[in-house]
Amino acid sequence: MAIDPIDTKLIDTLLKGYKNPDEIIGKNGLLKQLTKALLERAMSAEMTAHVGYEKHDPAGNNSGNSRNGASKKKLKGEFGEFELETPRDRNGSFEPKIIAKNQTRFTGFDDKIISMYSRGMTTREIEGHLKEMYGVEVSPMLISSVTEAVMEEVKTWQSRPLEETYAILYLDALRVKIRDGGHVQNKAIYVAIAVTVDGERDILGLWAGEGGEGAKFWHHVLTEIKNRGVSDVCLLVCDGLSGLPDAVSSVWPQTIVQTCVVHLLRNSFRYASRRDWPQIAKDLKPIYTAPTEAAALERLADFAAAWEARYPAIVKLWESAWAEFVPFLGFDPEIRTVIYTTNAIESVNARIRKAVKARGHFPTEAAAIKCVYLAIMSLDPTGKGRQRWSNRWKAALNAFTVAFPGRIIRTTK
Repeated sequence: MAIDPIDTKLIDTLLKGYKNPDEIIGKNGLLKQLTKALLERAMSAEMTAHVGYEKHDPAGNNSGNSRNGASKKKLKGEFGEFELETPRDRNGSFEPKIIAKNQTRFTGFDDKIISMYSRGMTTREIEGHLKEMYGVEVSPMLISSVTEAVMEEVKTWQSRPLEETYAILYLDALRVKIRDGGHVQNKAIYVAIAVTVDGERDILGLWAGEGGEGAKFWHHVLTEIKNRGVSDVCLLVCDGLSGLPDAVSSVWPQTIVQTCVVHLLRNSFRYASRRDWPQIAKDLKPIYTAPTEAAALERLADFAAAWEARYPAIVKLWESAWAEFVPFLGFDPEIRTVIYTTNAIESVNARIRKAVKARGHFPTEAAAIKCVYLAIMSLDPTGKGRQRWSNRWKAALNAFTVAFPGRIIRTTK
């Protein structure tokens, strides 16, 4: 049904004597009063349609059902909390549609709570914000129940069908504090982000680490991804996760596992004095910019000659990671650029960490997953980030098509 524009004369009448914004959007402002009046008038109209006669119409006598006054309840909404009168019928069969019988929050109110939660606000901060901005008092239990409803959405998202082929899959972990058995412990939440053959980012899922994650754990994660429709991944980039290469080869035999070079550099610095970092960075660069593996081995030998006596752990780190590092050297510059670092996933993790840090620790693993999921869902509300991502991947995808013949098949959209 088309709605006619509101008569400007009516608006002028409502705004007669208007002096400040509080009269419109304040605690007892016009918008709050109008919302209450319109909702009650709409429910009255619904009651008329339900019983079949207008209020006070004699036609309702002996009709088999009639109005029976109204019940009062408090409704929370964007304009604060107000008391609403809901009409009743004698048969108890009236079910209002605009505000359901047991509904105590106006449409959109829950979305505001979820939006604030996803942006890193704590339960206490949300509680204070709603009271300050809307004059609405909500309990921590209510906020938790609203956000808890998201868990069904998480389950659906985590089991949704995926693309058949991905050009690249990034795996990374972030640490969260979770209360377990009366003690707060650091646990890993793993995030999988893939790039489609059309250059679009796709966050595949979240997995909570079980401690000592090895080949068995990763085989479970990768098999789950495969069972959701992924039959091929060209490259998998990670930060030296234990047991992952073996798991990958058993799930996708053609997939190349590549260690994130930036993580390898960061781990190198952990073993060195800060004053040596600039020179170490300078001496490591010829290794990962070498044109071939043979040249890289020569540069590693040069590095060992200069630093092994002082920092043997750095040399051992590179030697241990060599099998997963060396594929990097066989690709064109366009591909090296996108696998050089897991920045693609680090930008996502930065948003997640902001939400996680605000909470300190979580009472359960499910609460941590819920928080991370909501942070992910708030990443790109306009879709512009997705488009920018796709544009940046054009050159790399052309190189992937050459490097992995027959596996990168672009779709037409």
